Amino acid sequence: MSSPMPMVTLVKTLDITHLVKASKKSGMKFNALMCWCIGRTASKVEEFYTLPVDGKLYRYDRLAINVIVENCKNGISSCDIPYSDDLQQFNSDYQKLTVQAARECKSSFFEDYMIIGTSAMIQTELDCIVNQYTDQFCNPMVMWGKYRKGLFKTTLPVSFQFHHVQMDGGHAACFLDILQKEIRLVC
Repeated sequence: MSSPMPMVTLVKTLDITHLVKASKKSGMKFNALMCWCIGRTASKVEEFYTLPVDGKLYRYDRLAINVIVENCKNGISSCDIPYSDDLQQFNSDYQKLTVQAARECKSSFFEDYMIIGTSAMIQTELDCIVNQYTDQFCNPMVMWGKYRKGLFKTTLPVSFQFHHVQMDGGHAACFLDILQKEIRLVC
């Protein structure tokens, strides 16, 4: 708990071919689908419901996904989206809350949810992103850049950063494996 650098980052390239096709077929934004898959996966891993803060572990009952939204003043706003197993409900919340954040240039945060951070820098292909550690943000974070289209499949390198007190490397690796499976199951 008192480690000077407790954050760990794992990097994995995911096959997102099915997710890209599902996005085009359904008309849902790729990032909304990706965030839903992250929430769905996290909801299956017990460690995602705890957060180390000030030397204590806090337990949460609900999850939310934080997204960064480009706002109408060419700045960014942070926006928490409550996770729902119901993809249509999640997508509806995602659309409503991100549009609101972009239009009002205001960040929104949920205090009573365990927040899983995301950061999508889709303007450029990235191999890896490592976030700088600060004791203000100990939440798990999934980050990615632009996906890579190949002849037969589309891939996306993701960086997953987590607090080592919250979960072990094995739990984090399991999360990434389950995330890959969830991406393949999206209808």
